[in-house]
Amino acid sequence: MSMATVDVDSEYDDEVGVQYRALHTGALIALVLGIVSIFVVVTAASSFEWCLVTAPIPAVGILVAVRSLAKIRRFPEQYTGAGLAKVGLVLSMIFLIGGVAYGGYVYATEVPEGYARLSFNDMKPSELDERRGTAVPADVAALDGKKIFIKGYIRQDSISQMANIDDFLLVRDNQQCCFGSLSNVKYYDQIRVKMSGHHTVDFSQNIVRIGGVLHIEQPKSASDGQIARFSLVGDYAKY
Repeated sequence: MSMATVDVDSEYDDEVGVQYRALHTGALIALVLGIVSIFVVVTAASSFEWCLVTAPIPAVGILVAVRSLAKIRRFPEQYTGAGLAKVGLVLSMIFLIGGVAYGGYVYATEVPEGYARLSFNDMKPSELDERRGTAVPADVAALDGKKIFIKGYIRQDSISQMANIDDFLLVRDNQQCCFGSLSNVKYYDQIRVKMSGHHTVDFSQNIVRIGGVLHIEQPKSASDGQIARFSLVGDYAKY
């Protein structure tokens, strides 16, 4: 009788142990990171730089998933959640590899033939340039009068209509560098675009790819208090 009682209690304890295994927190975090990693693909469509900025999300997701799986396998009687960790691991790997590959492809193919790539980062003078009183980096100044390709955002308060726009301000960022009045935007973070011929654009909050002939109006001297002005006669636009 006593032995039977012991057997029942043992089976009951085993069942309770299985039923109340804790969900490993790392497995849940790995799943969340795997889902959020889709931003690597989303950003890759517009900017390879932002794709690289978001790439650490799936990288961390992979690390967390691997460590969680190792912990669950080491203590199977204490933790559950291996399935969640595996899903998070797969999602992180897919979005990391696929997103970076897609971003690289977009970057390599987005510039039309005959245009030189230019970015707002290129337009900003270095500390050495600023000490010398040089408003425009030499490699950017060399593009004056040449066809360039640049990506940015249409500044909404620089336009008077939402469609068929032929004159607007293209800026680096639609959320950070351009708050406040137009006068608060750094000269190297903006470029006046005037579309030529029948070319026009419609307003969008998404990134816009613009091509055309660059014109740079530089200060006459380093001490006259003027700033450089960038303008572009556009003949290419793509979202």
